[in-house]
Amino acid sequence: MYRVDQETIFMSKTQQRDLPAFDWDLADNKGFGSGYSVAERDQMLELYDNTLSEVKEKEVVMGTVVGITDREILLNIGFKSDGLVPASEFRDLPDLKMGDEVEVYVENQEDQNGQLVLSRKKAKVITAWQKIQRALDEDLVIDGFVKRRTKGGLIVDIFSVEAFLPGSQIDVKPIRDFDVFVGKKMEVKVVKINYANDNVVVSHKVLIEKDLEAQRAQILNNLEKGQVLEGVIKNMTNFGVFIDLGGVDGLLHITDISWGRISHPSEVLNLDQKVNVVVLDFDEDKKRISLGMKQLQAHPWDALSEDLQVGSKVKGKIVNVADYGAFLEIMPGVEGLIHVSEMSWSQHLRNPQEFLKVSDEVEAQVLTLDRNDRKMSLGIKQLTEDPWTRPELREKYAIGTKHKGLVRNLTNFGLFLELEEGIDGLVHVSDLSWTKKIKHPSDFIKVGEELEVVVLELDIDNRRLALGHKQLEENPWDTFEDLFAVGTIHRCTVLSKNDKMATLELPYGIEGFSSLKNLGKEDGTFAEVGESLDFKVTEFSKDEKRIMLSHTRTWGEKNEPVKESKPKAAKTTSSTPSQPERGATLGDLDALAALKEQMESKN
Repeated sequence: MYRVDQETIFMSKTQQRDLPAFDWDLADNKGFGSGYSVAERDQMLELYDNTLSEVKEKEVVMGTVVGITDREILLNIGFKSDGLVPASEFRDLPDLKMGDEVEVYVENQEDQNGQLVLSRKKAKVITAWQKIQRALDEDLVIDGFVKRRTKGGLIVDIFSVEAFLPGSQIDVKPIRDFDVFVGKKMEVKVVKINYANDNVVVSHKVLIEKDLEAQRAQILNNLEKGQVLEGVIKNMTNFGVFIDLGGVDGLLHITDISWGRISHPSEVLNLDQKVNVVVLDFDEDKKRISLGMKQLQAHPWDALSEDLQVGSKVKGKIVNVADYGAFLEIMPGVEGLIHVSEMSWSQHLRNPQEFLKVSDEVEAQVLTLDRNDRKMSLGIKQLTEDPWTRPELREKYAIGTKHKGLVRNLTNFGLFLELEEGIDGLVHVSDLSWTKKIKHPSDFIKVGEELEVVVLELDIDNRRLALGHKQLEENPWDTFEDLFAVGTIHRCTVLSKNDKMATLELPYGIEGFSSLKNLGKEDGTFAEVGESLDFKVTEFSKDEKRIMLSHTRTWGEKNEPVKESKPKAAKTTSSTPSQPERGATLGDLDALAALKEQMESKN
């Protein structure tokens, strides 16, 4: 049997075509194959074919370096021909030498030149993704290299593939500076693969969490209420801070940071600060731990001086203002409530923010003190004299005295007038005008305007003061009784109408009334709003201050003698912009008196 030369086995197809055709019929005379039968020759060919490996395209195989040049690397993959790979694909292997084995990707078994086409670059990519998938499937820990920082995290190189490491997956605690990790090696786990976008997401946090699970379980098992622990502040919020106790987090609420009132934890604490805290409560199922820091110190109320009693004067700073009052801090952790009613002797202070604001430093008097419940009520107005107890008050506001004040409040039955701080009086709606029927004080005056009044009644014991505005003038209805006597005719203007009655304006601004049927005119129509006509007085009531009139009777009773009254225009005083016209003035009354005398002299 002849031995097949190894160099002949790995000869390329091109070289095989260049050899002369082997004449098997002349094998006996030519040397090789002489004396072989057909069966023996077939067996020889089968042995030759078995020396070649079966290679499939689009697969990654191992190749052996059999040749190195400046431009190409010759690789033997056990195929009937060797493959050439550009030397640029081996830059990561500067020490490559003959006999080294590397992975390559079979792109084509035979190109148009009969050459085996291989690629190490594609083999690296395919192998990398296979390793990444295996790491995900088997939950493997792999080494990565942090290449650079990107928006929201870091870019990590794993198996020559760039993977994304989110900032939230770097550590169990928030990371504020990502740059410290750039250029360093980091162990990670693959948590997500997106082949459509060639995207890989990795996590370093999961490695830390597993290491902390045992430590967290040990802490929770040994946790007890009242236990004092050391922790590090890892996060701050408006309502408190989260503290890392060594693998498990606890919440230190803002109200448990200090006995004094603070608006934000950053006023007394800092991130990454080490603090001692006490366990207030914990939920094993939800793994929630409530912590306290102020509980490690004595309560300020326990150190409150015994000299502080009801009636004592205290100084402090306003720390909160509510709708019902303000809180005064006289020392950290010790506060007293100043109710809105205790801020001023004025009865019209409704909003504490009009009187006090946060950070104001004020002095107050202790009204009540409960050391057991740690409550204290304070007052500011008690530091000034009660205006109702002044001895000169009875003389100053004697009945009949005149004063000016500001309108503070309007009600359905009248208005409250502030004559000075703490001294208020009521002007009933019926005491605003002699001549006009005022349904609501807002029809007469507005809040904040000034009004002149006369004192009608003073009750110091009950702190009541009755005031009147119309009493500043004489009652004009004494004169109206003769001027608007029943049967007299006057020029009136229709002001308004409703379903039953019409309101009329008589001379001197007096209001009268007429039924709708008495608005009938001689032509069969009825007087409308804004129309001026003659009306006859049919009824006059001094006590009720009511005048009833009729236009129909001015033309329906032509044969009846009629007393006519044509009063002269009375002088009026001009109204100021801040105080509207409020009925007849003293000048009007003088004119009416003169008119009355003139009518009596004629009679």
